[in-house]
Amino acid sequence: MRNAFHDDLDRVSDQLVHMTEMVGTAMKRATDALVNTDLGVAESVIAADDDIDTVRRQVDDLAVDLLARQQPVATDLRMVVTAMHMASDIERMGDLARHIAKIARMRYPKQAVPQEVLPHITSMSECAIDLAKKTGEAIDSKDVHAAQEIERLDDRMDDLHRQIFAALHSEGWNHPTETAVDVTLLSRYYERFGDHAVAVADRIVYLVTGRYGDPDEGLER
Repeated sequence: MRNAFHDDLDRVSDQLVHMTEMVGTAMKRATDALVNTDLGVAESVIAADDDIDTVRRQVDDLAVDLLARQQPVATDLRMVVTAMHMASDIERMGDLARHIAKIARMRYPKQAVPQEVLPHITSMSECAIDLAKKTGEAIDSKDVHAAQEIERLDDRMDDLHRQIFAALHSEGWNHPTETAVDVTLLSRYYERFGDHAVAVADRIVYLVTGRYGDPDEGLER
């Protein structure tokens, strides 16, 4: 019975990793749609968000089933409950990629992002894709130090977010209010994508150590 329980926990973990791969792909394609004014790609990202939602529901259903059948305690209970929270955060990462694709679709055939901030947006996308990848790796390995790397990478995302706002307030900015709103929202969506990755990282630390905080302070066994 316990072997079956841990097999199911492995399935939950695998599904979470799969979700990070899906949101990483969604972010890449959403940015491609934005940069290349590709309506077809934007539409595909928006439609594919339903697939991410489906996997999230599968994780929740399996977790609830485990709670009902196995009545786990201590670390096992922590693993099941934490997995549900992580699924929620990863699903939100997918929602943010969808929001980016919606802006690309809304402004089509025009490009929503002016050339002077395009390198910043591209860098934010690359950072987001890397965050998704490292989040999946940290979930798979249950490595608290890998989780810490996610927080450090998110610092880069925050710096890029600040650079966008500096560009918006620069004397050289001469675009209409509509463009400023689009760029502000886009930057916020990328930044929030990173925040949700950090939330997952924090939950990995909690899963392994039993508390939030610096994993170097010691581990619960």
